[in-house]
Order: sequence, then structure tokens, then C-alpha cells
Amino acid sequence: MHFGTGSVIGGRVSLLIDSSLLAKLTANRDVAIVSATNGKTTTTKLLSTALSAERPVVSNWLGANMTPGIVAALAASPANETAVLEVDERWVDSVLRDTNANTVVLLNLSRDQLDRTQEVRKLAERWRQALTATPPRTVIANADDPLVTWAALAAPKVVWIATGQEWTADAAGCPACSGRIDFTDSDWSCSSCDLRRPAIDVSVSNETITIDGREFRSPLALPGRVNRVNAAFALAASSEMGVSLTAAFDALDDITEVAGRYRVADINGTKIRLLLAKNPAGWHEALELLEGPTTPLVIAINARIADGHDPSWLWDVDYERVGSRLVIAIGERRHDLAVRFRYGNINHAVAENLDAALELVRASAEFDPTVPVDVASNYTAFQDHLQRVGGVL
Repeated sequence: MHFGTGSVIGGRVSLLIDSSLLAKLTANRDVAIVSATNGKTTTTKLLSTALSAERPVVSNWLGANMTPGIVAALAASPANETAVLEVDERWVDSVLRDTNANTVVLLNLSRDQLDRTQEVRKLAERWRQALTATPPRTVIANADDPLVTWAALAAPKVVWIATGQEWTADAAGCPACSGRIDFTDSDWSCSSCDLRRPAIDVSVSNETITIDGREFRSPLALPGRVNRVNAAFALAASSEMGVSLTAAFDALDDITEVAGRYRVADINGTKIRLLLAKNPAGWHEALELLEGPTTPLVIAINARIADGHDPSWLWDVDYERVGSRLVIAIGERRHDLAVRFRYGNINHAVAENLDAALELVRASAEFDPTVPVDVASNYTAFQDHLQRVGGVL
């Protein structure tokens, strides 16, 4: 069973009546928590699917990832179903404390919504304190993110994933001693203390995921290296939770989209593919999918509360990787985006909305009606487009 934002109000009301409701709803469950700045929705969906191969699962993977949304999802399910909970990175301590989760999956920490969210080193400190105060049985953690590594080292058992994470701009300073983190090829270490990349348990290549000495071909219809990494986290966590790796692997085969991400839809006869990228680290991964084709693409940027009001992070994104593609800027901050494109010498145009952008796309000499137009958006722009094509909010 999976629930989105529609029942959040009911969860808030329930918590006003009984503030200990989350603890009661998870008292008889095996609970897994998934948290990160990027990738937690997809990984929660993948882990839920992997576990569902052998047991009933309840999850909030559609995105209501604070306590009210979690309570709403759990309240509608049998009391003994395994719970796989997507948790906002700022809520890990309270949700872990209330649920006593046996398994915690920690993907990454990067800058996001800094006008209302703490700096990532502070979040890493909170994660470390939470794992110390309420130690889970197992943590599945990103060995290539120094912030996550430092936090996870507080746990009694950690399964380390070699993610090949390329975005390192948010982890230049050591969270343990404030020294400098030196990154060398696939390794990293602090120049001033003994914090360093731990020994690896699970690795991800272009074609395979290696776990428990077994190689699995990349199991996903979902595109990109980042989704192979998300699958590795899901497989490792499901194995630690007692599910056969073979059954978990087979269950992931048919997933083609997650909460609208990568959905292919039709707008007025033009096919589009929806992509979500909401901060510099997320854009770094999304650009892997955008730097090859020559067809036009659309990028939409808003700056509402859920996005963060400050769009200055646009200057940290290497949009130049799209090459000579025509890029059409839309969204409430389309002019900020256009300025970024102008200084990057990126072939671009500005349109009022998605319909106007698609008109420009169709008029382009590079338009190919057989290839879906990539529409890459940050959070609220993505939700607007998903609603437009009949997606679930």
C-alpha cells in the first residue's frame, strides 16, 4: 500500500489527538527508513518493491515524508506490515526515535533549500546523533559521501555502498575536524584526521551491481547511473531485511517510473519525458541523460517554498554539458535561468509556459517527433507538469 500527500491533513489531526501515534503504529512492524537530499523517493519505491516480493509492505513513497504523512500511510495498513518510510533529512532523528527502525538507508547530503534548511554539515551531525541515540540494527550508507560516512559510523553495523558519487562540492570540509577532504579518483580522506572512505561491501558498475559476492546485471528500466546506485541501496537493504536477493532483483525489472519521474506523456500530440532535478547535485546526475541528444529540451525553474526561494544555485550547475542543444527556459524564474544560459553561451530561448515552449521545440530544425522532448524541472514545476499529464500528486 502506498500513500501520497492527500492524507497528510488527516495525519496532522491524528497527531494532535495522540502525539505518540507514530510509535504506536510501528510497535509491531519491521521498519526501514530511507533519507537523503536526492534519490530518497526512488529508493523508497525500489526497496518497497523488492520487499514486496516476499511480504506485504506499506510505504509513503509518493512523497509525504514528514511525520503527518507517515502516520497517514501507516494508519490505513494492517499493524504487522513491513513499513518502508521515506523521511525528510531533517526528520530522521524524530522518526527514528519514534519507530525504532531496524534498517536505515542514507544516500547522500547536499545543499538544498538553504533559505529554510540547515547546512549539510549540521544535518550530518544530527544524523550522527540520531544513530547514536537510537541505534538501528543496520545502516546502508554511501561510502563516497564523507558527510554520510561520518554520520553512519555512529551505527553498530554499516553496509557500505560504493556509489561513484561525482558531486563533491558540498563535502570539501571534514565533518569530524573541519579539515580538508582530499578526493583522489575513487578514494577520499581527511588531510587532518583519520576519517576516510571505508572498505566497500557493495559496488556499482555500468552494467552490474555486486553484492554478497554475486553480480547482478543492472536491473532497471529506469535510466542513468544514479538509478543503478538507487537499486544497489534497495537490494542491499532488502537483503539485510531477510529477502532473497534473487527475488528482490527480479521484482525491480518492470519499474519504468517513480512518482512521475521519467514518465513519457503526450501534450497536444508532442511526446514529453518528465525529469526531476532540484539542486546542483541532482542536476549533476540528470545532465548525464541530457548531454547526449541533439533534440531541443525544456528546463523549468520555480522558486516557491518547496523549492527554496533562492535560485542562485543555478550558477553551480554545469548546464554547458548539454552542448549545442536548444534549451528553452520556462517557469517562474525563467529569466534567472536565461541569464545563466547567456553567460554559459548556451543556445537558448525563453517561453511563457510549457505549451509555448513546445511550440518553439516543434519549430526547431532539430525536433524529432519520434523522440520524447525532455522536460527537466525542479520540484514545484515538476508537480505542475505531472498534474498537467494526469499524474498523482
